[in-house]
Amino acid sequence: MYEEEKVRILGVIGRWIVAIEHVGSTAVPGLGAKPIIDIITTVRQLTDVDHCIRPLEEIGYEYLGERGISGGCFFRKPPGNRMVRIYHLHIVEQTNDAWESHILFRDYLRAHPRVAREYYRFKRNLAIKYGSDREAYTEAKTSFIESVLSKARAWKRI
Repeated sequence: MYEEEKVRILGVIGRWIVAIEHVGSTAVPGLGAKPIIDIITTVRQLTDVDHCIRPLEEIGYEYLGERGISGGCFFRKPPGNRMVRIYHLHIVEQTNDAWESHILFRDYLRAHPRVAREYYRFKRNLAIKYGSDREAYTEAKTSFIESVLSKARAWKRI
């Protein structure tokens, strides 16, 4: 699904995109996840997003401004207040730390299946605890993610 959506995205805004990656839990084989494909892209400068909004809307995305990643822009597909999302698209400047962090976290989990399983168990427990309170769920994941990122940065230097 990611590969097909990547082609659609690049077809309408490819000239503005520096890089595009599949991140999030669905990007880690074997990691349990909500059925949402998380995609992150970089642009040279954040003002390039102005050129991307309309074309992305034409292929079904809803623009929600800065949400989730500081200094970035967020889109979702399908639009509206539905409980089921298929795609979350973040666009950040190529110098935004979120780009490297998302890819590093994904790559570390791919290379360390035990940590990926631990992360899945942790997320499942949080989902039970917080139910539909997505903000609390996301906030509660932060310390785990930061601890994995710390290990991942050391792993990357090896």
